[in-house]
Amino acid sequence: MHPVSQENIYVGEVANGLPLTIPVYRLKGNGTGKSVYIQANMHGAEVQGNAVIYQLLEQLQTLELNGDITLVPYANPIGCNQKSGEFTLGRFDPITGVNWNRMYHYDSQLPKLMAEQCAHLSSGEIRNTFQHALIASIDAQLEAPAHTLSTGKRIALQLQQLAHQADIVLDLHTGPISTQHLYCPEYARASAKYFNIANVLLIPNEFDGALDEAAFCPWWQLKAQLNALDCAFEVPVEAFTVELGSQERIDLSAAKDDADNILTYLNYQGVLQDAPFYPKEMTRYGCMLSDYKTYYAPMGGMVEYLAPLGEPIAAGTPIANILRMERYLSETPLHTLCADSDAIAILHFASASVNQGTELYKFFTNTFEL
Repeated sequence: MHPVSQENIYVGEVANGLPLTIPVYRLKGNGTGKSVYIQANMHGAEVQGNAVIYQLLEQLQTLELNGDITLVPYANPIGCNQKSGEFTLGRFDPITGVNWNRMYHYDSQLPKLMAEQCAHLSSGEIRNTFQHALIASIDAQLEAPAHTLSTGKRIALQLQQLAHQADIVLDLHTGPISTQHLYCPEYARASAKYFNIANVLLIPNEFDGALDEAAFCPWWQLKAQLNALDCAFEVPVEAFTVELGSQERIDLSAAKDDADNILTYLNYQGVLQDAPFYPKEMTRYGCMLSDYKTYYAPMGGMVEYLAPLGEPIAAGTPIANILRMERYLSETPLHTLCADSDAIAILHFASASVNQGTELYKFFTNTFEL
């Protein structure tokens, strides 16, 4: 059995002065493989990732590891305790209103500066130098006066500090009511088939605040800057947001399957040694981020969601019925909404009660097979 170590990292204080901490679990490899960072539950209601980390820990202790693996459940201890009645909120900082997953640090000038300084070095030297620079930039943020950091920013920086030490970063999330899907940087699309996830969203080299982007965008920008200086360099880091399904639920059986999917990818990356995890034969659909479309409710009412999640549908297919009983005698009370193009429904709003303009569905459009 591989020993698992635990550390509780300090990320701030709550109102009574007691420390706010996050558990960090580590397994050591033999030093020949890539290092891995996996976190879950940055958004309060997105709890399935904690079950996946449990299942990963159960299996990793019995496997031969080439690389070190760091796992962080309950990445946001405030968000997972942010309740309203029977529902967990925790998507936005209740004080500032900012999305908890949009507070990571990104210095857009650092890749250009480092490219100019490192173009004469070997790829390995460039990698080590830039990784140290990324970690130093986070250290500098954390060393700023305490009054300059919000709670969410301090938590994000502590997590990002761990992530920058890894070659592979996986951020586990869920949607409201959702099918599994993967956020994958365009340069890493060949890796997508090793997750056994049918729907893959390909994202460009643009930082929008999320952890996966905070992990890969600096390296991708560095590659672009170095290539412009006629210095060959490939991105040495892969980072993904893994969407596990729907929020507010734990399914340990599904979590075992999710863990196996992640282990399949880690086996492909050489993190594991001779492990029995292989990609499944399945049709995988890709969608560019620009073609990931939001469908807003065209009217208020009570919604029956009809579109099957994760499966291709044709234009004209009914996707929802909207019931409007307040005008039963004066107008048609039941309205059927149809898809206006071929698409794959990825997620829909969690409630049946919607206002006009509510984000009703998110669709892959202009899909292609990977």
